[in-house]
Amino acid sequence: MPGVSVFEVYKMAAEIRDISRAYRALLQAAKSNISSGDHKKIRRAYDLAAAACGDRRTITGEPEILHALSVARIVAGEMGLGLTSIITAVLHDSYGRDGISGSLIEKEFGLKAVEILEGFSRISGIDSTRSSYQAENFRKLLLSLAEDVRVILIKLVERLEYMRNLDNAEEKERLPLASETYFLYAPLAHRLGFYNIKSEMEDLAVKYLEPEQYNEIDCRLKQTTASRNKLIRDFTLPLKEKLEQHGFRFTIKSRTKSIHSIMLKMKKQGVPFEEVYDIFAIRIILGSSGENEKSDCWRAYSIVTDLYQPNPSRMRDWISIPKSNGYESLHTTVVGPRGKWVEVQIRTERMDEIAEKGLAAHFKYKGMKGESGLDTWLSHMREILESPEKEASAFIDQVRSGLYTDEVFVFTPKGEIRQLPAGATILDFAFDIHTAVGASCIGGKVNGRNVTIKYVLQNGDHVDVIRSKNQKPKQDWLSFVVTNKARTKIRQVLNEEKTKAAAEGKEILMRRLKNWKIGYGDAVIQKLIGHYNLKNAQDLYFMIAQEKIELLDIKEVLQKTESDTKDIQPVIADEKDIKEQPEPAYSDYLVIEDSVEGLDYRLSKCCNPVYGDRIFGFVTISEGIKIHRFGCPNAQNLMSRYPYRVVIARWTKARGVPTFIAMIKITGVDDTGIVNKIADIIAENKASIRSFNYTMDDGIFEGMLNILVSNNNVLQAIIRKIQSLKGVLKASRYDSNN
Repeated sequence: MPGVSVFEVYKMAAEIRDISRAYRALLQAAKSNISSGDHKKIRRAYDLAAAACGDRRTITGEPEILHALSVARIVAGEMGLGLTSIITAVLHDSYGRDGISGSLIEKEFGLKAVEILEGFSRISGIDSTRSSYQAENFRKLLLSLAEDVRVILIKLVERLEYMRNLDNAEEKERLPLASETYFLYAPLAHRLGFYNIKSEMEDLAVKYLEPEQYNEIDCRLKQTTASRNKLIRDFTLPLKEKLEQHGFRFTIKSRTKSIHSIMLKMKKQGVPFEEVYDIFAIRIILGSSGENEKSDCWRAYSIVTDLYQPNPSRMRDWISIPKSNGYESLHTTVVGPRGKWVEVQIRTERMDEIAEKGLAAHFKYKGMKGESGLDTWLSHMREILESPEKEASAFIDQVRSGLYTDEVFVFTPKGEIRQLPAGATILDFAFDIHTAVGASCIGGKVNGRNVTIKYVLQNGDHVDVIRSKNQKPKQDWLSFVVTNKARTKIRQVLNEEKTKAAAEGKEILMRRLKNWKIGYGDAVIQKLIGHYNLKNAQDLYFMIAQEKIELLDIKEVLQKTESDTKDIQPVIADEKDIKEQPEPAYSDYLVIEDSVEGLDYRLSKCCNPVYGDRIFGFVTISEGIKIHRFGCPNAQNLMSRYPYRVVIARWTKARGVPTFIAMIKITGVDDTGIVNKIADIIAENKASIRSFNYTMDDGIFEGMLNILVSNNNVLQAIIRKIQSLKGVLKASRYDSNN
């Protein structure tokens, strides 16, 4: 081919081979879900998609048709979905192009395929540069639940396939994709029962959001593979013998916990990798069916706990009452060989298929005992979508809390089981019964004992609500309720009351301004909003109505300078006309260096970035660009909610020796001269101490060291040397949000 290099020819040939292999892999994955004649339909879908995709490439740089085939293979093999889902997955990128119309798809593959592709097009056609992108995108995604859940399943798989190839995407694309995947798509996969997909999404997201921790744990897992495999063999051998003796038909599998799961344990427990005690789990899958399933699981549990000492606090029974995503299993943690803790999961083949293939298997077995949980969750999710929540961030908070939570099961006075998120209170229970019950709740009776509305429900509680006709929802209720329904209804009532009070406050202010001969207008209101540090005009009016702002104080503020009052024109403006100043526009690429003239940026105090850290910029409304570390406690939240305000940032070569603030948290055993030794380490590394505060309790000290360093390498060297001191148990970098 003229004008094409040898390298490009080889690359094209390699891609053709990849596409061919991907098509064969799709047929292999779909083998158990389709009939022999269905191959022709899949081939027809592939031919249409290949012609429409042409040379187009995805955000991760791979050919669009290769991406489509990969999505279809995951849909068939890892989700276990059927022919219609496979066909729509193949066509999901090419529908609507080059003559691939709804009428053609309906004629070739049926009306249902058209409905799924139309739903997918609605989700994919959102402008990602708009400020409401996160909430709007996810709201539309979830709305497709009401139409055909397969739209969401294909969208989940599309995101998983992107994440698997994210190394090939441009750097500016990686962070928003990884963050959105972590905060929204992984929890959605969890709630729909696709545990494997959820775990992989979390691991892949963490790989880009917290690469240092990811690489450290990945390396440690590889180093300990041999010893872990030996422990698994020693643990399972006697277990197999006992199960065989009792006539069980079974399979034993082992799996290592995900990197993300291990990382969370390390953070939550404040321990290094070596001290995470359940790195892997043993799964016993029984060949039982029908009415014997539950009893066989408990018999197997008895065998396990006869052989190995269990930890009673780690027992989880999701067989008697399954999770809301349909998950059923018995979990226990026991002391295995060499004193190591081992998690054991016991389930049947049916339960395992539901755990592995989530929603698809759930509907396959729908109608069996305990399988209504997912339908209940779908109903709750539709309640959220129909709620009047206007703020994007509040909507996403509602969705996330509904997606990613454990459950408690409690009983009504009539013996009906109610399923609520872990941490739910009496008030959540009351709103779950009915909005009117929640709004008038003043307390409750749990197991015959009077409790307050803040009481946190426990599994098995028998709950009765105590009501009063004089009760009304209060602002502080939002601080302890956890369910979406309770939050939405409380906010709804409070907003109605606030609107009514704000209208009264506005009337009061307008009358007083008239008496003071001060014109009511935009300049006046903005001055008052700024003086009292409020968000908007409604807050100002509300506080006036509540008498939290004195009217004489307002008069004093407005009359501080005569020139201000003279300039105020008596133009009447409603609060809806008072708009926030537009955000400044910045380039997509920001270079951060020791001294940048004319560029409004500052280092964020929540994580104190140091020269050499991986950083990003975040465009704030009033403080310019704030620079955060990738490991900042706020980073993932900012990138998930506001990707359009994230700018890429990097350090350039420093001029001179810059200084940065860093904090180190130190825990250790009291040892003579340890403070002097720490000071010597700081001096050796040409850093300086700003402050060192520590407390002592029973011979254990905990200190906070605030230092000035030139770069990240120096900081890490200081931390390593402090960690190596005799008596120091742990030294680590500290973030103010920790």
